[in-house]
Amino acid sequence: MLNDEVSLRKLEILCSFVRTGSLVKTAEEFQLSSVSIHKALHSLETGIGCPLFVKEGRQLKPLHAALYLAEASVDLLDDVERVLKKTRAKAGVESGQIRLGSMYSLTANIIPRLIMGTKIRRPDLDIDLYLGSNEDLMKKLSEGQIDAVVIATPSGKLPEDIQVVPLFEDQLFFASSKSSKPLSGAIDLLDYRDEKFVTLQDGFATTSGFDDAFALAGFKPNVVMKVGDIFSLMNMVSGDMGRSLLPGRVRSLMGDAIDFIPLAPKYQVVQRIALMYLQANESNPNILALAAEGRMLHRNNK
Repeated sequence: MLNDEVSLRKLEILCSFVRTGSLVKTAEEFQLSSVSIHKALHSLETGIGCPLFVKEGRQLKPLHAALYLAEASVDLLDDVERVLKKTRAKAGVESGQIRLGSMYSLTANIIPRLIMGTKIRRPDLDIDLYLGSNEDLMKKLSEGQIDAVVIATPSGKLPEDIQVVPLFEDQLFFASSKSSKPLSGAIDLLDYRDEKFVTLQDGFATTSGFDDAFALAGFKPNVVMKVGDIFSLMNMVSGDMGRSLLPGRVRSLMGDAIDFIPLAPKYQVVQRIALMYLQANESNPNILALAAEGRMLHRNNK
């Protein structure tokens, strides 16, 4: 078992000393004094428990045991560096990669712009995109499985270790197929008590907004189907499976098949879309580039 006298730092010093053959040159490499280098080598010798050096006049010469230890330590130190590199990669802070989470509804516009802008800032950066619900992505961010998310800001107080970069605000619209387009202007949800509705599964921001709007209307809608992504939801609406509430940002995707009609002011629900990342990653240059691009998009969206 290793004792306190044996450390990776001392093995690095040994490797340098064997390679340069000089206490002075080793001291220069580590920006230490020759006395400190000599003490480190003597301490390592004590920790190993066998002679490593011999004095020839004023010179310190490595014995065969020291040469063997230095040669083996080169491989050991390389292995440690590889392990640390893989550890950083597992944590998402490896220099060439970001794991970015997003809601499905943002992939048609804001996410491509955010990724392209960040790539211009850091051309060698690889960005892996993970799609999911607001709830799922927030959980992954908190557990360190992804590095940043672009989602609707959750209601309630956020954890203190979450950094937030606002991007834009959106609101929900009453969505119907073209064949079932309502005749009125702003929608009073009370007029649709007996209608069939389709929505997303629990955990999505649009589902939360859907529930909030009908809570304001004072009744529980007749939900006949819940789906796992917003593209399937839009297909259900366009196919006349039921009506729904959809965010305005997806209007451009199926505006020719679905009518988006404003809700009456008393039912309007606002979604605040933001980039979020852990405070622990705020010094990561890749995260900084992503956040800078997010702030620029926010200014352009005003």
